[in-house]
Amino acid sequence: MTHTDAGAELDPVHPVPIRPARARGLTAAGVAERVARGEVNDVPVRSSRSLGEIVRANVFTRFNAIIGVLWLIMLFVAPVQDSLFGYVIIANTGIGVFQEWRAKKTLDSLAVIGESKPTVRRDGAAVEVSTSEIVLGDLIEIGPGDKVVVDGECVEADGLEIDESLLTGEADPVVKRPGDAVMSGSFVVAGGGAFEATKVGREAYAAQLAEEASRFTLVHSELRTGISTILKYVTWMMIPTAIGLVISQLVVKQHGFKDSIARTVGGIVPMVPEGLVLLTSVAFAIGVIRLGRKQCLVQELPAIEGLARVDTVCLDKTGTLTEGGMDVTELRPLGGADETYVRKVLGALGESDPRPNASLQAIITAYPDSGEWRCVESLPFSSARKYSGASFSEGDGESSTWLLGAPDVLLGADDPALEETGRLNEEGLRVLLLARVSGELDDPGVARGASATALVVLEQRLRPDAAETLAYFAEQDVHAKVISGDNAVSVGAVAGKLGLSGQVVDARQLPSDQGEMAKSLDEGTVFGRVTPQQKRDMVGALQSRGHTVAMTGDGVNDVLALKDADIGVSMGSGSEATRAVAQIVLLNNSFATLPSVVAEGRRVIGNITRVATLFLVKTVYSVLLAVLVVCWRVEYPFLPRHLTLLSTLTIGIPAFFLALAPNTERAKPHFVRRVMRYSIPGGVIAGAATFVTYLIARHHYTGKGALGAETSAATLTLFLISMWVLAIIARPYTWWRVALVASMGAAFVVVLVVPWLQHFFALKLVGVTMPWIAVGIAGVAGVALELVWRLVDRRGAV
Repeated sequence: MTHTDAGAELDPVHPVPIRPARARGLTAAGVAERVARGEVNDVPVRSSRSLGEIVRANVFTRFNAIIGVLWLIMLFVAPVQDSLFGYVIIANTGIGVFQEWRAKKTLDSLAVIGESKPTVRRDGAAVEVSTSEIVLGDLIEIGPGDKVVVDGECVEADGLEIDESLLTGEADPVVKRPGDAVMSGSFVVAGGGAFEATKVGREAYAAQLAEEASRFTLVHSELRTGISTILKYVTWMMIPTAIGLVISQLVVKQHGFKDSIARTVGGIVPMVPEGLVLLTSVAFAIGVIRLGRKQCLVQELPAIEGLARVDTVCLDKTGTLTEGGMDVTELRPLGGADETYVRKVLGALGESDPRPNASLQAIITAYPDSGEWRCVESLPFSSARKYSGASFSEGDGESSTWLLGAPDVLLGADDPALEETGRLNEEGLRVLLLARVSGELDDPGVARGASATALVVLEQRLRPDAAETLAYFAEQDVHAKVISGDNAVSVGAVAGKLGLSGQVVDARQLPSDQGEMAKSLDEGTVFGRVTPQQKRDMVGALQSRGHTVAMTGDGVNDVLALKDADIGVSMGSGSEATRAVAQIVLLNNSFATLPSVVAEGRRVIGNITRVATLFLVKTVYSVLLAVLVVCWRVEYPFLPRHLTLLSTLTIGIPAFFLALAPNTERAKPHFVRRVMRYSIPGGVIAGAATFVTYLIARHHYTGKGALGAETSAATLTLFLISMWVLAIIARPYTWWRVALVASMGAAFVVVLVVPWLQHFFALKLVGVTMPWIAVGIAGVAGVALELVWRLVDRRGAV
């Protein structure tokens, strides 16, 4: 609430306190001095990892260390073709670094575009500066929606109410007066004012908050957590298996020490699913770049994945379904009120608020102030109160106090004005009531006994893309819930115009019990007269029923709900506070961008699931082959070059294309379970069939060159089975998927028929009988794959 400042003088002509001149802020020279002393808020807000961090994260991994050691060994004991796996790792890591660096550049440029600029007062003039240019002692102006970026002390307060819930957990706004401390990280919910910066840079708590809110991160997602879990199990399987393989190969050693070492390494390398983490990072990074081109800032990378898992979207009407601007379409005086007088009142009310919201801005445009009235006291609009107000000296000695807000809040249930309001709301129009009151504005019960004077009818501008976006969510089985502070009937009419049907509920009638509220939320579609705390409670209630909830919004009344939702989505033109807590910021203010984010998330999750299956089938059959080799005490059938060739043709190249392909499949939970239920049977079938071929070949071939012939036969079986796995993973087929699988098969045929490639890869099929046996075993294994995976599909669908 605005009161005249203490110590103000009285004008002898007008018995109204005169406000003292406002503080002028620092001078240019004062700013320069502080900059020279380093008293600048220079803590950078990082929106992404640095280049050094990207390189370290992609290069210095556990599996790269294992592969690196094995590569160095191979460089000394085997031909260069057995060291190809090391060069492939270098190339893959380089691609990963490059793609994430591109994503970082995109993210950083978008962060600059979306960065808010605080208003500081210098030399008596208000100027916008970047957060990093604020200096100690700066006078910073704040209004509704502004986030307090540094610690300070309140100097001016005009009905200033600040929400400190993100810091203290207390949901009720705190009224601030001159001399009160202002905490960085809090935000303004009503009124305005100015505060002097007392702590800047690393001393201000805001620096830590901002960095946490805007950090580019690859953690806290089911996808990445699942992959980490898989890699942990793989490591535990790999270590004892590798030790057993090393011992057995050194004991067997029928073809020399170096050859035994090479075959040992050949058994260990394919156990490492090294490309899986890389491709996940690349898929996420490319997702950031794609969304960046659509002016969508992803402040936390897993948000791409998270929104794809969402099954309920809570939409704030204003700024999401409707555009921010409004137009006054009609003024209806009540009880014989003089329209000319009402226009004066509305003009004065508009002038009394230095930071008008969209509704009041429309009134200011329609009814400019005549300048005859003087504001004595004002009460800024609050989404919790649902009204604003002011007291005036009318210039002729008369004084009056007025409220402007929601009719159903200001009036009793039996007031006849509500009937007219209801009819207008049914048409989707927004209605504000102008009421005269006799009490003091600082009285919480000031609205009691309000005298209805006029209805102000406003029309909201619907977003042209909102209906199409809502239709998209309906098609994708994502439930939309419109949650608004406006009248429920009016909000329901707006939703109806956009094709969203369902039960309309007045939130004041919602039960406070979370379970009962969740039941009401499942049944209803449109909710009006929702308070900021209720928005937060509604998000929690939906989550308690197992829903994954996204919340969109642009105003300060949305901050608490945005923070608690699984995914918070803010409009770029929204308040600084909403942008700070949201994971996704739509810089173009277009609700229609959300389907692109959902689609990108589904692409990433669906494709990484496919790719993970490819990689882990290889890990399972590699571990199984190593165990069988140890048990049978025979030489490992493959050299590193064979498995490098197979991995490149059946996993590496295809996985890269499949990971970036379009995919509209709805995201499903339990990533690890879904991947392993395909990978384990697939890997067991591939490993067992390959080992059977190898044992038959050992009995079939004798004499010099037998091991090479045995290896070639086993390689043929393993390649054909791996291609079958790839063919299953690539479904449903499109022309490019068919071409991808066919080209990989053709590349292997080229290796088999070109003499110098036969020599380079040590692959030469000997005779006719054994190669056809290898093909036959692969065919049987392929049929087994089809049957087992179909059984897994049926069980997964139950």
